Amino acid sequence: MNILYSIAGILIPFIGTSFGSSFVFFMKKNMSEKFQKIIVGFASGVMIAASVWSLILPAVEMAENQGVISWIPAAVGLLLGVIFLLFINKIAERFENKPNGKKLNMLLFSVTLHNIPEGMAVGVCFAGFLAGNAGISFLEAVVLAIGIAIQNIPEGAIISMPLKVKGMSKGKAFLYGVISGIVEPIAAIITVLLTNIVVPILPYLLTFAAGAMIFVVVEELIPEMHSGKKSMLGVIGVTIGFAVMMILDIALG
Repeated sequence: MNILYSIAGILIPFIGTSFGSSFVFFMKKNMSEKFQKIIVGFASGVMIAASVWSLILPAVEMAENQGVISWIPAAVGLLLGVIFLLFINKIAERFENKPNGKKLNMLLFSVTLHNIPEGMAVGVCFAGFLAGNAGISFLEAVVLAIGIAIQNIPEGAIISMPLKVKGMSKGKAFLYGVISGIVEPIAAIITVLLTNIVVPILPYLLTFAAGAMIFVVVEELIPEMHSGKKSMLGVIGVTIGFAVMMILDIALG
C-alpha cells in the first residue's frame, strides 16, 4: 500500500506541469507582459522557498542524525547542483550556436533539465518514507511534491504559451509542456528503485536539487522577471510564491 501511495505522490508534480500547460487552450491572444512577470516571479519564489525549507533544512537535520558535520552535505550538494546546471547550460549553448543545427528553445531546455533533480528530490523523499528509517513521513514527502507541483503550474504555462505565440498549434504547445514535466516522475521512480543506495546520501541529493533550482532561478527566471517593464509585478509574484511554499511546508510539514 505504501508503494501505491508513493507512486501517486510521485505523479503530483507532473500533474502540476500538465495543468499549467493546459492554460494554452484558454489563450486567445499573446500572453500579457503583466501576467508573464507575475507567473515568473511566483515560480521563482516557490523554488527559493522549496530549496530552503523542503531541501536544505531537512538535509542539515538528516546529516546531524547520521553523525555527520551538518553543513558539509549541504554545502557540497548545493555546489554540485549549481555546477551540474552550469555544465548543462554550456552544452545547451553549444547546440544553440551550431551553424546548421535547429535552434533550441532555452527555456524549454532549462526547465526540462531542472525538472530532473526536482524529480530526484521527490523520489528521494519517497525513498526515505519507504525505507522507514530516514525520518521522512509520507506527509512530508507529499508536501514537497505539492510545493513542486504548484511551482510547475506557472512553468508549464511559461513553456506552452510562448510556443503558441510563435505560431505552434495549441495541442502541440501543450504536448511540449507535458513532455518537459514527464522527466520528473521518471527521475523519481529511478531514485525510489535505488532506495538502498539513495537513503545514505539523502542530504547530498536534497541539496543537489536545491542548488539546481537556485541556479535556474538566478540564471533564467530573475533576468526574465526584470527584462522590459513592470518588474515590480515580478517582485510581488516572488513574495506570494515564497509565502505560499513556506506556509505549505511549515503548516503541513
